[in-house]
Amino acid sequence: MKNDHDASGGTADGRTRDRVVRLLLEGGSATAAELSRQLGVSPAAIRRHLDAMVGDGIITPTESRSREPRGRGRPARRYALTEAGHRAGPTAYSDLAAGALRFLAEVVGPSAVSQFAEGRASDLERRVRSAVVAAPPADRPAALAEAMTAAGYTASVSELPTGLQICQHHCPVQFVAERFPALCDAETAALARVLDTHVQRLATIAHGDGVCTTHIPAGAAPGPVPDDPSDQDVFRAGGSKPTASDRDPAPAPPTCSPSPSSEGSAL
Repeated sequence: MKNDHDASGGTADGRTRDRVVRLLLEGGSATAAELSRQLGVSPAAIRRHLDAMVGDGIITPTESRSREPRGRGRPARRYALTEAGHRAGPTAYSDLAAGALRFLAEVVGPSAVSQFAEGRASDLERRVRSAVVAAPPADRPAALAEAMTAAGYTASVSELPTGLQICQHHCPVQFVAERFPALCDAETAALARVLDTHVQRLATIAHGDGVCTTHIPAGAAPGPVPDDPSDQDVFRAGGSKPTASDRDPAPAPPTCSPSPSSEGSAL
């Protein structure tokens, strides 16, 4: 009996798609029927996962002669990893990176890890800034999401009465960020600087939430970033800590959810 539980939640979806990536890394390519059998997922559920992964640019379909007996009609469609999919696949580099940061923290101190995280976030900021500043202010969150998608984060924007939420459906450093949350803090501060406004991180993939959600309160004014990234995960563009009036007193709960068209695989 096929197990459709995978399709019921974002975290389960991510696990199933991770397994698809692993199988394609090992086998090179596969049909939906082959993946359905190997994963114990129904044909309808596996097609939904494959459609989402094609939309994310993780895999690509090709029509070729199937190895399986098949009736008349078009040849079976096979799926293979794209270059982005290979980069997203689980590798020993994640373990190596986590081990290197652990060594850095033990030998030099936790501040060295924070400096590394800030440097990495600054690199992301440089990659997306030109696209964001070129857009009209009202369109900058969407421009940021598009630029982050190009950088491998598979991001989108959700509009709420209380403001906007930037939804990141893929975390390129999930495995390492689970162990070193400074990476998430530095990334959030970078988003605040790019948007030139304060933001609040409501959820992260590294903490098991399925989607990284960053809230931009309605009418948020430009301002500096806090010196202490742990200050309730509220960040402003600059250097001073936010005041009580800067905070969103009751931010909406995360509304971002993995969807068939936008969810990325974890690592």
